[in-house]
Amino acid sequence: MAIIFSEEQKVFSLRTKKTTYQIKISHLGYLLHVYYGDRIEDADISEVIVGHDRGFSGNPNQAGNDRAFSLDTLPQEFTGAGLGDYRVSSIDVQNHDGSNAFDGRYESHRIYDGKYTMKGLPGLRAAEGDHAATLEITLKDDVTGLRVILCYGVFEEADIITRTVLVENGGQDQILLRKIMSVTMDYPESDFDLIHFDGRHAMEREMHRDKLAFGQLSLGSMRGASSHQHNPFVILAESGTDEDRGGCFGFSFVYSGNFVCTVEKDQVEQARLVMGIHPDRFTWPMAPGESFQAPEVIMAYSSEGLTGLSHIYHDAFRTGLCDSRFMKEKRPVLLNSWEASYFDFTHDSLVAMAKKAVALGVDLFVLDDGWFGERHDDTAALGDWNVNYEKLPYGLDGLTKEVNALGLEMGLWVEPEMISEDSRLYELHPEWCLKIPGRPVTRSRYQLVLDLSRQDVQDFIYDFLDRTLNSANISYIKWDMNRSISEVFSAQAQNNEMGTILHKYILGLYAILDKITHAHPDVLFEGCSGGGGRFDAGMLCYHPQIWCSDNTDAINRLKIQYGTSFGYPVSSMGAHVSVCPNHQTGRTVPLKTRGIVAMNGTFGYELDPNKMTDEELAECNEMTQTFKKYNDLIFNGDYYRLESPYSRKGFAAWAFVSKDKEEALVNIVLTDKEANSVQRYLRLKGIQEDAFYEVEGLGYCWSGRALMKAGIPINTGAGEYEAMQYHLYKRSL
Repeated sequence: MAIIFSEEQKVFSLRTKKTTYQIKISHLGYLLHVYYGDRIEDADISEVIVGHDRGFSGNPNQAGNDRAFSLDTLPQEFTGAGLGDYRVSSIDVQNHDGSNAFDGRYESHRIYDGKYTMKGLPGLRAAEGDHAATLEITLKDDVTGLRVILCYGVFEEADIITRTVLVENGGQDQILLRKIMSVTMDYPESDFDLIHFDGRHAMEREMHRDKLAFGQLSLGSMRGASSHQHNPFVILAESGTDEDRGGCFGFSFVYSGNFVCTVEKDQVEQARLVMGIHPDRFTWPMAPGESFQAPEVIMAYSSEGLTGLSHIYHDAFRTGLCDSRFMKEKRPVLLNSWEASYFDFTHDSLVAMAKKAVALGVDLFVLDDGWFGERHDDTAALGDWNVNYEKLPYGLDGLTKEVNALGLEMGLWVEPEMISEDSRLYELHPEWCLKIPGRPVTRSRYQLVLDLSRQDVQDFIYDFLDRTLNSANISYIKWDMNRSISEVFSAQAQNNEMGTILHKYILGLYAILDKITHAHPDVLFEGCSGGGGRFDAGMLCYHPQIWCSDNTDAINRLKIQYGTSFGYPVSSMGAHVSVCPNHQTGRTVPLKTRGIVAMNGTFGYELDPNKMTDEELAECNEMTQTFKKYNDLIFNGDYYRLESPYSRKGFAAWAFVSKDKEEALVNIVLTDKEANSVQRYLRLKGIQEDAFYEVEGLGYCWSGRALMKAGIPINTGAGEYEAMQYHLYKRSL
């Protein structure tokens, strides 16, 4: 069984294929964290919890003379508030009498088959053939009647445990929820590194690794979206853990708005991690009988290094986040018009581009920004979602029919959450955007943010999307969001509700996405927020793929896609071949290299094929066919980071290995050249040691052991930024 409760020991044991998670109800009713790590079969190991009498660490009143029982030092599943635990807390609540206290004690529990449900929020689903079970533990504050229900979803085969918290006001008075963390994890020791993925627009999810020191290390977003700056996926790794060895814990927040993750090393060198909605400018009034559902955190543990942890997340996300049919099908290779024409296009120029795109071997032509209203640059017309007939005299339907006649599908860019001040929609409904009366608005790309907490705004967005998709044979939507949120004020909300708006915004976004994606199941939706500004597990529940970054420079993309790969599968990363010199960096990189890097993602093009030579068109067509040939291996194989783009060896490398280890695709990019260079070797991973593999392109037939131990010599004679790709297949001898 995945979840076992020992009535005698008052211990819960949660077991996946390779892990055990154990919780104990203490004699005073507090819920203590016992263990999370490699699977153990013992029913009760709670003796590992050792209490001490420590000065200035007080004791609950009911503990009497037991000075060793202190909430300030004991490992807990969920902390109270204002009652003697001075570490980072799980909850902050303002009670009717003005106090900020919560004393949650065990009241009851429930164990049942299947995973818990969350109203209005996305979460991980059990894959076909996996078994999920749920543990719900209710903690109650007897003074206020406030209840906290801790929910644990246990996925045995996936090696995943999900966590969420439901807060219920069971008292007689209104309370104000000011903070609620979806997960609290306590560790008896603190020799950890926090691995996190930070950056900025066009340089997202660069890997950072910080050793825990005394105090708190915190990261998060207050931008209204999960952000380019910090990603809601972190790893707590034991010191010395690398790709192949060591223990590491992953935490992925299934949420697309403001978040915080804080790790604290306390006075006695224990560690605590909390993750949830950012408490700054968050408040949630709760009348008697009302409840609040926190978003989900997906946890995983691996004792097989960072690669082992990534494989757990990749497999789970490919099968359990998004129910789109495109998760199981080959996705179209696309050409996007943005870097080819920006806002400057006509019907005829688009058709000419699509005709030439056929030579690239693509399946889908995507019209980006500028097709609607008086949209000639980024200063106007967001919200006016009617076709610009000066540019497109035959409408979307006419353009789509011509594109379809070429054998291509048709796609479209939208930015539904935004509004331009210079727009007809703003003239009609200025109250629909987030802005503070009497204050000038912050300018960001000349656009404001629609108030998605309002039902009328949600209905407007759904209606225009539904109308647009029904107006033509559109098979793909790129959903963009191009500014951070500020001036959070809703014209429809009461003064005491302003702290709810950002969360209600995300709930409104999820409601629209859920409705439109299910109404149009044959449309592929790709997420985007200025590239990777909202690349999180929450958005992946609705978008099978997300545009990884607005930066299409292949060398920069090595770092961006490397960092992204720790928590997200390659099948989720939008990646394109673009023109050189690159529009973001001015760098020139060989076309083959650009193609190999884009194959570390969904693969497509962001360029004008009319400006390409016949030789370039032929080379791109060959790359397209290569990607299609190995598509299943790339999207569903095990991913190995073989050499980091941050390394000083002068090259980056990665590989895809099929689940049956019959074949692999190895990719190498030279990132730095030196005179009289040192000979380097690439040692493979994931293949069978005792099998022999033909290495296409090198003429080798070597054992897996030789390929992993001796390695492939790197071609030091190749030029800077050149790339190599080798296909390996197991050979019968």
